[in-house]
Amino acid sequence: MFKFLRKHPPKDSEERSQLKKELFGYRRCLDHGFPSKPSCMAYDPKLKLLAIGTKTGRIKIVGAPGVEWSIELRSDVSVNQLFFLPEQGRLLSLCSDNTVYLWEINQRGDKSVVEQKREYTFSVEESRMKGISVCCLTNSCEQLLIGTEIGNIYILDLNTFKLLDQIIYQDVVMQNVPDDFKVNPGAVEALAVHPTDPDKFLIGYNRGLIVLWDNEASNADQTYNSTQQLESLSWHRNGTEFMSAHNDGSYIVWSTTNSAEPKEPALTPYGPFPCKAISKIDWKTAKLDPFIIFAGGMPRASYGDKHTVSVMQGSNNIHTVLDFTSKVVDFITISRADETDEPLETDEPHTLVVLAEEELVLIDLETQGCPSFSLPYFNSLHSSPITCSQHVSNIPDNLWQKIVDAGQAQNKNVSAREWPINGGKVAGAESLTKDMLLTGHEDGTVRFWDASSTSMSLLYKLSTASIFNVEIHGDHNSGEVEEEWPPFRKVGNYDPFSDDPRLGIQKIALCSLSETLVVAGTAGQVVVLRAEREEREIEVSSTTVNVVSDHDGFVWKGHEALGKKEGETTFAAGFQPVAVVQISPPAACTALAFHSEWQLVAAGTAHGFGLFDYAQKKEVTSRCTLNPDDLTGTSDTPISRRKSFKKSLRESFRRLRRRRSERRKAAEEKAKEEKKGEEKEEGIEVKSSPVKTSPPASPEARPVERQVEARNPEDSISSMVRCLYFATTYISDVSNTASSLWVGTNGGHVYIYTVTVPQEKRSENEVVAVLAKEIKLRHKAPVMAIAVVDGRTKILPDPLEVQHARAKEPQGNNHSVVICSEEQLKIFTLPHLKAKWKYKITAINGSRIRKVAFVNFRSRSDDNYSECNIACLNNQGELSVYSVSTLRQQLEASCLRREDINGISSFTFSKNGQGFYLQSASEYARITLSARNITEPTSSLELKEGMREAEPEPEPETETQEPADTEGTTENEAAQTSSGENAEVLNDSVLNDSQANTTMEGEITQDSVQIMQVTEEVSSSQETSRTTTVQETTTAMSGDHTETSTVTSTVTEVTSSGDAPNTGIMRKTRSPHP
Repeated sequence: MFKFLRKHPPKDSEERSQLKKELFGYRRCLDHGFPSKPSCMAYDPKLKLLAIGTKTGRIKIVGAPGVEWSIELRSDVSVNQLFFLPEQGRLLSLCSDNTVYLWEINQRGDKSVVEQKREYTFSVEESRMKGISVCCLTNSCEQLLIGTEIGNIYILDLNTFKLLDQIIYQDVVMQNVPDDFKVNPGAVEALAVHPTDPDKFLIGYNRGLIVLWDNEASNADQTYNSTQQLESLSWHRNGTEFMSAHNDGSYIVWSTTNSAEPKEPALTPYGPFPCKAISKIDWKTAKLDPFIIFAGGMPRASYGDKHTVSVMQGSNNIHTVLDFTSKVVDFITISRADETDEPLETDEPHTLVVLAEEELVLIDLETQGCPSFSLPYFNSLHSSPITCSQHVSNIPDNLWQKIVDAGQAQNKNVSAREWPINGGKVAGAESLTKDMLLTGHEDGTVRFWDASSTSMSLLYKLSTASIFNVEIHGDHNSGEVEEEWPPFRKVGNYDPFSDDPRLGIQKIALCSLSETLVVAGTAGQVVVLRAEREEREIEVSSTTVNVVSDHDGFVWKGHEALGKKEGETTFAAGFQPVAVVQISPPAACTALAFHSEWQLVAAGTAHGFGLFDYAQKKEVTSRCTLNPDDLTGTSDTPISRRKSFKKSLRESFRRLRRRRSERRKAAEEKAKEEKKGEEKEEGIEVKSSPVKTSPPASPEARPVERQVEARNPEDSISSMVRCLYFATTYISDVSNTASSLWVGTNGGHVYIYTVTVPQEKRSENEVVAVLAKEIKLRHKAPVMAIAVVDGRTKILPDPLEVQHARAKEPQGNNHSVVICSEEQLKIFTLPHLKAKWKYKITAINGSRIRKVAFVNFRSRSDDNYSECNIACLNNQGELSVYSVSTLRQQLEASCLRREDINGISSFTFSKNGQGFYLQSASEYARITLSARNITEPTSSLELKEGMREAEPEPEPETETQEPADTEGTTENEAAQTSSGENAEVLNDSVLNDSQANTTMEGEITQDSVQIMQVTEEVSSSQETSRTTTVQETTTAMSGDHTETSTVTSTVTEVTSSGDAPNTGIMRKTRSPHP
């Protein structure tokens, strides 16, 4: 009877189903970081909002820190240009498919949202004739001038969102041009509206012809001609003169009254040798001399590879060339004259906004030296490529202040002015806790980001390069002007180059209560650091832990270890090193754990692991996990090479022949199965396929599990240490707990060490570690995570959490351990290590676990209720949550594409149910699995009265609804899963057998496959619809039209006989439980 109950646990009650809704819910929250592949930007000087468009069809609008909105178009569409309608909360976007969209920011409830209001798309014939080259907004913001490749100009009326009949043809413009200039001028390269006369604007053609066009009179006032190809135009504030920039690196000042010759001769700032084009120029007046700001214009031979923006002001002798490490996309000059309604005599520019391909930089034009601003958002997370990350929640105020103060001391060269882009307000409440996201980088730095709210800003940067003997290049953003011409000054933080690849950070672990940080690197270096308020000059001790010293014949052929600096070194306030451990051979660290209360740190590599006591700065124990056959000298590459190249080649051919024979056998077996399947009328397919078939005739049939065979040790390094875990639990008997270290390897091997930590004279008495037990998983799957559960089904608290009243002491002596491998979750009793529960993942759905975390989910309505669960991400990009007590599945949601390997490998869970992953090299996407902890932007934008028309109140409508057949349905079945919306919490009929696969090999479980049958009742015809899908599917029919909506791929087959319409009645049933 007990065995039967373990196989067939009772269904969840209605209370449990409701509780799951309070605990779990998948939602895509927001993005952090710099938008990938930016293409354009726009600024609203009245509302102080900045918008950035990308080549992947995304638009982000930001204001004050925490104020942001996102727009997503099709991924194959690039946003080419953006225009704000000042003070209206409206944005125009021109896309690569020749479509113009009008977006509005409107108040909905307690927050503002972005809504699409208008859309205009050129027809195929029009697009062929109107390849758009440039656009310009009129001063009245009622019309959009559209210049084309063939030289014509069209006008889009923004009130009706239709093209006006008036077209400025190139032929008409050329009629008023002197005979000397009557050659094909090329495409419209630039448009610039007259600052004082709204009926006039400049038309700049590609080959150098410039026309001052009077739109009211429909003729050319003046015609200007330059010998060089035109790139950009910019008006002076008074409207009597303007400036043109050209592709030879020169610019020319013209007068509106004299078109015969330039007011000033062409000036090439960095001549006389050939220079690159000036792609954009801006002319802004100030109380002293005007500012001339332009992009490009560098000498081709010596500095043709540089990406620059030059700032020049004559009277102040300001001439600075801002040197960026990535291509400049666009720049905008923010002026006080544009921000205020009061008339000013000059523009008074105060901030330069530069959008580069890899970063956003703001320059303070009012402060001496033109320093840059510290960014509250749009930070370049990938200033050095990200290699690892860790989320730490609920940071104590003392440590938080230490980190903030250390970060401010590093920012001596930034502007002291307030952030100038400060439009909108944050509508939601501030976060109650202080959270951080730590990112490790290829250059050996660890960056601390404020992840408490929607805008993620940099708090502090820790560099480990100063500990080792590595040549470090100068600070990239030092603000110093190099003594050369042109006067370059490096700006921005994007620096993709690393001084030494061995510095790369592989693992991070922070204990916020003890203020201790441990980082592990690519060359086997492990650094223990503590937070300090004052600068100190110390000598750091280094200890070598050799994990393969007792194996003869081992030769390391990888990189050398990093040499530590000798003597005393000065370290600034912040995290300062306490001890350095060097693992030998110096392979990359693959696992890291430390216990701040015991003052022990454990690190693992592909060859073994070592346990280090950083209180006494000495090795405790080490173990080599290599097999005798694996004693190779390679680094941590997964390719296993032998000492003999001939032998390696021979074995490679043997593997190829063996795999071919296996494929041939598999093909023969598949053919036999297909032949058998043709003889049967109905069958069941396992969940690995995204398509599910109809249920079988027999209710006792259950899906067949895959046979997961033992892995070939040659396919991967089985000796690699994948996880390390410290715990105080029952190891030898049930009466006494013992401190322990658990080590999991790539080959499914778990080593359990008992660790004796002296309670008195900690700095004198030695720590002793003894191997107590071992676990060998049958299928040798990599061990991803280990955790011990107490008698209340709670994960054991982290070190010092009980002392700081952040967690309760473990209760009960019936501890159990959860071991998560790539292929299954398994619970063993302690101390006897008897298998208690098991959930097979690979055998059921063919996926493999890539990331695991033990998460505390708290109810969104009851602060006193919480439970621990296992959160997993598999190689298919699917997130799932399992109960830590019985391994019953609680939630399943699709998060990433399975092709997104970088996103899956970079995923990191937080302890409160949120997750972060790199959706591009420069952006983190933030998701949540918790119904309570949701971090979303709640922005509000106040507009002046009259900016929006009053919406008419909707008339009440009387709807007649047919009674729905709710037989066999639950509230959970009605839930839908979509991007940015709560995912469906798996209902009882799916979850009731999640334990049934936990006792016997080869057992078939109900949650191996979800079966859905849709039965249609037809009045005078017979119509059958079979819908097969992984997620919940909604099928709606009207006549002969079928619409099927689902999260994943869906196959719908409809067979109809007769012409009678469908009655539209649907039933959803699930297969009975065995």
